[in-house]
Amino acid sequence: MHYWLVMPAAGSGRRFGAERPKQYLPLAGRTVVEQAIAPFLADPRCRGAIVALDAGDAFFATLPVASNPRVTRVEGGARRCDSVRNALDALTAEADDWVLVHDAARPCVQRADIDRLVAEVAGDAVGGLLATPLSDTLKRADEAQRVAATADRTGLWRAQTPQMFRVGLLRRALAEAEAAGSEPTDEAQAIEWLGLTPRLIVGNPGNLKITTAGDLAIAALRHTGESRMNLRIGSGFDVHAFGPGDHVMVGGVRIPAQRGVIAHSDGDVLLHALTDALLGAAGLGDIGQHFPDTDPRWKGADSAQFVRHAVELVTQHGYTLVNADLTLLGETPRIAAYRDAIRTSIAAALGVAPEQVNLKATTTEKLGFIGRSEGLAAQAVVLVSGQS
Repeated sequence: MHYWLVMPAAGSGRRFGAERPKQYLPLAGRTVVEQAIAPFLADPRCRGAIVALDAGDAFFATLPVASNPRVTRVEGGARRCDSVRNALDALTAEADDWVLVHDAARPCVQRADIDRLVAEVAGDAVGGLLATPLSDTLKRADEAQRVAATADRTGLWRAQTPQMFRVGLLRRALAEAEAAGSEPTDEAQAIEWLGLTPRLIVGNPGNLKITTAGDLAIAALRHTGESRMNLRIGSGFDVHAFGPGDHVMVGGVRIPAQRGVIAHSDGDVLLHALTDALLGAAGLGDIGQHFPDTDPRWKGADSAQFVRHAVELVTQHGYTLVNADLTLLGETPRIAAYRDAIRTSIAAALGVAPEQVNLKATTTEKLGFIGRSEGLAAQAVVLVSGQS
């Protein structure tokens, strides 16, 4: 038998928070999406792959897989179901042909899993999907995030992809869901709404979906087979003297102050230290090499762009930020009222969750130039991970 592959890849990856969609992050010498599609393109039963992309996608065309004659690109939609429906419409397939739908962010599916799915579902009247039985105890939380109840996990499974259905049946299921104003979270749910029961095929727990930086690190381990992650630490330190002005920038947040700082850019001492830490972790020099204060382009520049540039370079070199720990040293300004805003701002520049950013502030007990309120200093330490 033969099948077609549909891969929805129009997501922006906002939850992951990287500079580019998570499907384009590096993973074991390729990107996530290339790892995800590779087992299917290597399967002679796969007639072709339809990849649904965001209309403004600037990344896929740069990948080697984009020139594969068996790969067709179509415009995706705002929702997963829209992308899958657009891809199905582009198929030159018969209604009884099989189609496998697989997430672009699942780069660890194994050929053995695909073989098992195809073998067990090919004779089924409805179709089926890879899934794993739940083994963890499930807790239901109340609004205060306290345990409200312990749920019964009997009969509960964790759905995976690929999911395998007849082209005509899946088209009808998605069309009826759209007409009813419903949004299925996966293809199996759309089939269920027709009153049918897809078959569950035991999958591999390692077939994880990339949602966080930790998932990406685990996926790298699965691809490389290494017993340890390649962890690297970077540190940064920066100082700015006070000067004329009525505010200071700290972590991308404007804080009113009796004085400003003397700087070529916006003088954000915290972001400058963070930029140096990121560059140092990947062995990429320092902020002065990338953004020299002799260059008029950086006059008054927003320092968040320095951080974003550093993150992009770190990512291109195969590393993912694990966490950042920052310390602001100064008698003034006091940042207690701005702490959450600063963490949120820094997390946005880094493309991570605020929980991955820690911020501390301290004084020097009136000692030295900081103690005399002549300036501000900041220290940053970051941990990044990559494959060995």
